[in-house]
Amino acid sequence: MSGLLLRLAGPMQSWGDHSTFSVRDTATVPTRSAMIGMLAAAKGLHRGEPLGDLTTLRFTVRVDRPGTMMDDFHTVGGGLPPDRTVPTAEGKRRQPGAGTIVSRRFYLVDAVFIVAVTGPDTIVEHVHEALTMPVWAPYLGRRSCPAEQPFLLSGPTRDPVAHLEHLPLNRRRPVGDADCVPVDFVTEEPDGDGAGSRLTLNDIPMDLVSEPVTGDRQSRSRRYLTRQVHVTTRALPAALCAGTGIKYLDTLDEHLRGVRT
Repeated sequence: MSGLLLRLAGPMQSWGDHSTFSVRDTATVPTRSAMIGMLAAAKGLHRGEPLGDLTTLRFTVRVDRPGTMMDDFHTVGGGLPPDRTVPTAEGKRRQPGAGTIVSRRFYLVDAVFIVAVTGPDTIVEHVHEALTMPVWAPYLGRRSCPAEQPFLLSGPTRDPVAHLEHLPLNRRRPVGDADCVPVDFVTEEPDGDGAGSRLTLNDIPMDLVSEPVTGDRQSRSRRYLTRQVHVTTRALPAALCAGTGIKYLDTLDEHLRGVRT
């Protein structure tokens, strides 16, 4: 087993969990379905194509900065004549006075997560190749949320989860003389180190195949199953806090020289 280290950072992120058309929520951490979707896009898989071996990957998340929740209010089609409003699912136009679509979209602002992606060596190597030259650029849950660089921190490496304990933290060192800082880790299995809690996410993608459409083509849809992840707060050395901006990037680069392969 080997893995990769990814850094998910940017002005905004949004990891949909129970989103509907009118309310687009975000989980407080990157979801499994979003991570698999990001890797599938890098490989060039179209929406609805089978995810294949990507579903065997595992994700461990370190929360460098949890970010701040932001609520964005959207309207579409307000004040437009009927022929310019958003069409319905049947392709028709909405009745006068009902042409405005209202939605609320939630984002995490200034959040930073480090993700260890682990799996069989061959699959990890293919994912690494795809992320090095992605067909579609990775984004943080929505296309309006591009990923900040550096994004891919390492090539295939043994036990990337262990590196999470030593990788510089993208946060300021707290005021005072504390030797340790609390850092949350999100794992798929219970972790006996530190105080833990559980978080329920609706993020396990499942492919559903219906009857053939034309020839060998089959129409596909996707549903999502619920799972529980484990959130553990660990005490890491305060010396790992490398601040933000150039200072953090320099410290991170120096550390990664011993991790990259």
